[in-house]
Amino acid sequence: MEKRQLGQSDIEVAVIGLGSWAIGGWMWGGAEDRDSVAAIRRAVELGVNFIDTAPM
Repeated sequence: MEKRQLGQSDIEVAVIGLGSWAIGGWMWGGAEDRDSVAAIRRAVELGVNFIDTAPM
């Protein structure tokens, strides 16, 4: 996974993040916990280290 430096920090962030608002939100009709956990685990396995939980 390609990563980039976050601003002036020493933090490197994957160029692809996981948008996860729908995972915990009832507004999207809900989600199965096991599917949500599997998606997060797979993203991490693929090198994603940025998980966006913002509701917008």
